Amino acid sequence: MSLRIGIAGMSTESSTFAPHRTTLDDFRVARGAELADRYPFLRDWRLPGRTDVEFVPLLQASALPGGQVLPEVYDTLEAEILDLIRAAVAERPFDGFYFDIHGAMAVEGRRDAEARLARRIRELVGPRCLISASMDLHGQVSRDLVETVDLLTAYRTAPHIDYLETRERAVRTLVRCLTEGIRPVRAWVRVPVLLPGEKTSTRVEPARSIYATLPEIERQPGVLDASLWVGYAWADEPRSAATVVVSGTDRQAVTAHAERLARAWWDARHQFEFCAPAGPADWCVAQALASDQRPFFISDSGDNPTGGGSNDVAWFLGHLLATPQLASGERTAIWASCVAPDAVRACVQAGVGGSVRVEVGGCFGGGDPVTVSGTVTHVEHADPVGGDIAVVRSGGVHAVLTSRRKPFHYVADLEKLGLDPAQHDITAVKIGYLQPDLYQAAKGWVLALTPGGVDQDLNRLEYRHVLRPIHPLDPEMAEPDLSAVLFG
Repeated sequence: MSLRIGIAGMSTESSTFAPHRTTLDDFRVARGAELADRYPFLRDWRLPGRTDVEFVPLLQASALPGGQVLPEVYDTLEAEILDLIRAAVAERPFDGFYFDIHGAMAVEGRRDAEARLARRIRELVGPRCLISASMDLHGQVSRDLVETVDLLTAYRTAPHIDYLETRERAVRTLVRCLTEGIRPVRAWVRVPVLLPGEKTSTRVEPARSIYATLPEIERQPGVLDASLWVGYAWADEPRSAATVVVSGTDRQAVTAHAERLARAWWDARHQFEFCAPAGPADWCVAQALASDQRPFFISDSGDNPTGGGSNDVAWFLGHLLATPQLASGERTAIWASCVAPDAVRACVQAGVGGSVRVEVGGCFGGGDPVTVSGTVTHVEHADPVGGDIAVVRSGGVHAVLTSRRKPFHYVADLEKLGLDPAQHDITAVKIGYLQPDLYQAAKGWVLALTPGGVDQDLNRLEYRHVLRPIHPLDPEMAEPDLSAVLFG
């Protein structure tokens, strides 16, 4: 009889500092065979060459990062996942379970959402079932989570170009353990360092070199997986910190490797710098206008929607409109984007070429609105992510407004709106580190330290629940205990 592995999960990244709330409409919920696109390494729900292992897809719900998930939304999705597991187990118990999560989901009024869901799943699948999880490296691994889940692995690149590879690694390691009768032990270390992803990109040192050691650790005797989580800086939760988990069959080996990896991250804490030149808005705009490199990107980082920002903060737009060379039209800029459904409706009504005076920003409570007076240059209807989209030109500033939250990670997304970054002095995008397409296109790039729910200046945020002391919030903290805790 073939081995049977269930698949389910719930994933998003939630800033507890963002006013936005993630609703059921924000989730893309896939059920059964609809999950096939998420796991292209499976063929007819089998691993190639492993016809003795059957995968049972149940439900996976994913949402664009944003504010905390509403409790009733989480409860609805959790109930459906558990009902599906209950029915599947009644038919025939699972030998293994693949738990497909992000790791930094926050539910309003609650703590440690993924550990809660893992515990509920464990109650249904039983203690003998092996559970494997793949996670974003910006996820949070609490003691409860690592105690409940037998195998944990995470992305090794930021930006995340290895997400499919990570899912496949989680699945293949699970299958290996099941077929070889391995009950893995895991060594967990909490490292009291809390840094934004823009300081820990694997494109640059020291993260690049530290992450490069993970495959080598996995090749050591007694080791199955070595993973390092940067953590998620914009969740005010006790679990927020960097973490290390090394899994394997040799208790001494996994302990030693986990502690060395944790020590490497701690010792490098003062070396982490922004992955691009960074500074206040005035400095960033001056850098762009003084440069002859085009496209020149500015990361409007504080309200980055793919980092958990609400995508409704218009602060940087106001700054651009107040810059004399841009206000006069002498120089030009693109700014993308802001959720402003009322403003978009007014633009649609005015039509291309029409004049509008609209309020932009703050629809979720993200800062004060900015008044924009200008001409509608483009209207896009029914974008699958952003809904209706409008571009308004005020002086030399072209503001992209959307009816729903939408990140702009591709030059083609801007070109579709009649905006060519190579033809403008500034292209300001709500993003942190540039995603691959923008990164390859950029001739110049700086990161603006702007306000929002994912503010890069962590000292401007009011943490109440993060375990202290922690670097860099407590610069004079004593040397921490980096001893590993063993599970399994």
